[in-house]
Amino acid sequence: MSLGGSSAEGAEAVWQRAARARERVDRELALVRKYEVLAQRTGSAVYFRIGHIHRTSASRHEVTARLLESYARRSAEWADTGGRPPLFMTGVAEACGSGSAAVTLVDSERNQIASAASDGPSCAAQELEYVLGEGPARDAVRESRTVVAGGSGLTRRWPGYGPAVVGLGIGQLVAVPLETGDGCIGALAAFGVGGDTRSAATVVQVADSLTRNVFLGVDAVPGLFGGIDYRAEVHQAAGMVAVQLGCRIPDALELVKVRAFVDSRPLGDVARDIVHGRLQLG
Repeated sequence: MSLGGSSAEGAEAVWQRAARARERVDRELALVRKYEVLAQRTGSAVYFRIGHIHRTSASRHEVTARLLESYARRSAEWADTGGRPPLFMTGVAEACGSGSAAVTLVDSERNQIASAASDGPSCAAQELEYVLGEGPARDAVRESRTVVAGGSGLTRRWPGYGPAVVGLGIGQLVAVPLETGDGCIGALAAFGVGGDTRSAATVVQVADSLTRNVFLGVDAVPGLFGGIDYRAEVHQAAGMVAVQLGCRIPDALELVKVRAFVDSRPLGDVARDIVHGRLQLG
């Protein structure tokens, strides 16, 4: 879990952050009531607008509090019973109304730098997107908009990714960019979620809370995404292949991805074999 100290101490730290998020919800709702009263008394559109802003903020903090509380409960159970450490992304998937969700983080040039997933199917779907170079998170980041796809629309939109993700049992998805005032830091994809307007709006709200509060805001917790994958070994393997073949690193990275896809193996396993000298390309 990487929250510092014992597992019990880690759970307590998250509970404390959840409690502070709840306090912020209460403060924002108090301000909503204040400005709604002022708006009713004066008829001023300015007060209505201020009240709306505080209500939006309260909703954002409410989602954050639920995410932290969910993770704290799982962490406390893990401290008592042991077993596999909990994943923060499990609560994210639940908040989205789906069984699976994945976050992809990108740099200023939209290169993927890290990812985290709630379970096996979302992890596999995220890796397919990385290997094939097409998919919902990439489109959400590139187009700066929510992407909703399902059924035959998956295969029509993404000729490679679509059939592969359907093979994972995923028939519907929603992807939302993680947007900041300065740009986009990645995307949240929810799998198996409904394609209706309300379901998409729920994923948008979760993405907004993750971006503003969990990743960049007051509720940011170092190590919170204990299952995050920075793909360090993949890039190390690409560097080795580039040296061996005398090619550019981006081209070497594509060769590693292609080998993983052709062999139907996890990208990390192929990279590990290259790094340890068990596999050579070219």
